[in-house]
Amino acid sequence: MSTNVSQDMVQAAVEIRKRAYAPYSRFLVGAAIRCEDGRIFTGCNVENAAYPEGICAEGGAISAMVAAGGRKITEVIVCCDSATPCTPCGGCRQKLREFATPNLTIRMVSKDGQELFAQTLEELLPHSFGPESLNV
Repeated sequence: MSTNVSQDMVQAAVEIRKRAYAPYSRFLVGAAIRCEDGRIFTGCNVENAAYPEGICAEGGAISAMVAAGGRKITEVIVCCDSATPCTPCGGCRQKLREFATPNLTIRMVSKDGQELFAQTLEELLPHSFGPESLNV
């Protein structure tokens, strides 16, 4: 694993993944985000029988951060069940972009915490539309 990966973030993502509610796909995902003041927020996927009504892990972590007053993401770890990287879905990429700059590195780890892949938000969501696009 890269030396610049925070072990507390990896552990948080690994642990929250175990709490996911995924009775349909059985694909557990956990996410940990760090905001600018250093606090860590986590989220896990929560499926719903009406499939499009589920919640992604990244969205849950972002909601927890915002509810606690955080507004800027400085680190992201996504943890999944598979041996291949589980990148954020398109919707979550846009949600992350709302609170992060395009150069933010998003790291994907296995359920054992081994880094599988790392890519910037710009690489995952090129030519993104963010708050500055609206002069905010």
